[in-house]
Amino acid sequence: MSVMYLILPLALIVVLIAVLGFVWAARRGQFDDLDTPPMRVLHDDVDKRPETDGGKTPPTS
Repeated sequence: MSVMYLILPLALIVVLIAVLGFVWAARRGQFDDLDTPPMRVLHDDVDKRPETDGGKTPPTS
């Protein structure tokens, strides 16, 4: 029964930290836009593709 005096306060501290973390994230705007980031993965990055000139320059060896 004496373990309850240790476990209960530790559990309350963990819950308090989790609630404070959630409130902090919500106030910083972490949950404002939940639709765009998953959709961004599906689109190609045009800027990251290697540039080509359509075969106009001869290859260098």
